[in-house]
Parts: sequence; structure tokens; C-alpha cells
Amino acid sequence: MSNAYGQLTYPEISAQAEALAAAHKQLAAQHDWVSRFIGNPAYDEIIFIGSGSSYYQAQTMAATYKKWVGRPASAHPSSEIFLFRDAAAVPGRNYLLVGVSRSGESTEVILALESVKGVEGWTTCGITCHEDSKMAQMAECLISPLGKEKSTVMTKSLSSMTFMMQAACAVASGKAELLAEAGQVVQADADVVKAADDFAKAFVNGHELNKFIYLGMGSYYGLSQEACLKIKEMSYVWTESFGTLEFRHGPKSIVEPGTLVCVLLSETARSYELKVAEEMKAYGATVLVVTARKGDDTAFADGVFETGCADISDEARGVLYLPVLQYIGFYTALKKNVDPDHPRNLTQVVKI
Repeated sequence: MSNAYGQLTYPEISAQAEALAAAHKQLAAQHDWVSRFIGNPAYDEIIFIGSGSSYYQAQTMAATYKKWVGRPASAHPSSEIFLFRDAAAVPGRNYLLVGVSRSGESTEVILALESVKGVEGWTTCGITCHEDSKMAQMAECLISPLGKEKSTVMTKSLSSMTFMMQAACAVASGKAELLAEAGQVVQADADVVKAADDFAKAFVNGHELNKFIYLGMGSYYGLSQEACLKIKEMSYVWTESFGTLEFRHGPKSIVEPGTLVCVLLSETARSYELKVAEEMKAYGATVLVVTARKGDDTAFADGVFETGCADISDEARGVLYLPVLQYIGFYTALKKNVDPDHPRNLTQVVKI
């Protein structure tokens, strides 16, 4: 790096493979958490809550849980639960409320968990990187031991917590193939992180872009929102995220030369999503495709980042998409001479 910017963020993005491996090992030590909480059939619905990046990963966690475990789950901002709970949850059901917070200190998640304390039909638990946090003291939490960060922006914390909860969903599913997929992700991540660093640096420096659009579907929708937030936090560029096919229904009017359209490509909807990407290319967008595998069908794109692991589920593979999205935010910040370690107006823990 040519300047002193990013001295916290860069090593944290780069260390996420170790954070995933530690989370995988820790989950084995907390196996009983799964059977008592998200694997417990006594709950009618699992509600994952968080704020900002934690809410976006909660969306991916809920989507994964529904797909893999086959039982109801939803994701809401923490504030919706303590201020508008009746709009998020109907009476008479047995809910498990799962707080998601890197610090375990966010006011909104604490208020949400406190708001259901003693309320019939509600049980609480959580996931965090800080075992001594307020949330971990008030609700039993999964702990990502190497997810702790000094930078304001969430990177390895988000990757490791998302992975850890997905691995917990695999345990809850009882499906050996999903447990094996978690192991494959851990094995693949270090090479993906290294390749993502080189790719993102070259891509950012090789293109002049003034607005950024991230598209994803299924469990990738939450990841597209997170990618959008990452580059907004780090570099202050204008960016938006949409469901991939939804982007065609009005929002595509903003596409013009200088617009990046980044598609987080699933295998489930590959052909449909690539049609959207090709359409945006025709409108003048610079198209980046993040995918399990390159092919003739992706050759039109201006950039294709290949993660591998095409033989595993879209949900499990999603964590492998995060490094390149994080590095794109990082290198865009450096290109704009902005320090990604200390975003303006932001603090690591949001309190009200």
C-alpha cells in the first residue's frame, strides 16, 4: 500500500480464512447450543435480528436456515422488534430471537432482546465476536473467537459469523452433505482471499466508476446489501443493492457508462441472472460477475471473479464471495484517497 490508509482494514480482510477456521472449531465446542436453540423443534419460528451489516448477515442466515432446515425463519432490524414487534411477529407462536452483533454492545440489539424478556413464547440467544459483551451476558451466544476487529468497518467478523451460523444450520439440518460443505468452505477460503486481493486491486485501478450497483437473489440478497454498505462506508461512493431480477423493474434507468453492476451469481438462477447482467452491459454498465465458475456464458462481462466450489450449495458458497467485495471497497477508498479505517460519521458500536 502506498500510504498509511487502511492499516487496520487490510489485515482484517486478509485474515478471514483464519477467522472462519476458528469459528468452525468453536462451533464444535458449542455443539449443544445448536440442539438447544436453532435445532430445537419447539420453536415455531427463528427470528434473526441485527443492525447494519449485522442485519444483512441476518438475512443470509435466515435464508440459509429456511433452505437447509426446512422450518420458518425471518430477519428483521433489531429496532423493528423493540418498537414494532407486533408487525414482525404474530401472537401465539413460540419464537427464538437470535441477536446478531459483532460487538455484542449495539443498543438496538440489546433493547430488542430486553423487550421480550419474560414475554410468553419468546426465547433469546445470539452470535457475537465478544464473549464478555453485554449481549453474551444476557443471552447464550455462539462466539466467533477471531472475528474481533479494530476497524470500524465489518469484514472478517461478518464473514466468520455468517459462516458460523450457516455451519450451525448445517448441524441443525442433520444432513451430512451440508456439514461437509462447511469444511470445504474453510479449506477453500485462504486461496480465495489471496486471489480476491489481486483481482480487486487490478479491477478497481483498471476502471473509472462513479456509482455501484450490487445484485443478488436468495441468500445472496443480504450479501448484496452488505457489499453495497461496504463500499459506501469505506469510500463514500453512491451505491445501491437490489434483487437481481427486481433491478429490471425501474431501477435500471440509472445505468449509464461509469456504472458498475456487480452480480453475485447463483447457480440456482444462473441463466436468468446472466440475462440481466448482459442487458446492463448493453446499457453501458461495467459488469462484474462473482461466480463459482467462469464459462462461455460469462465471457461478455468486464470482470469475472471465480471462487470455485461449484459443487456445493449457493448458500454455503456465499461466504467465499465476500473477500472480493470487501477488497473492492478497500481499493476504491484508496483510489479516492479516503481512509477506510476511519469512515466519517461512523463508530464501531452504535448506541442510542
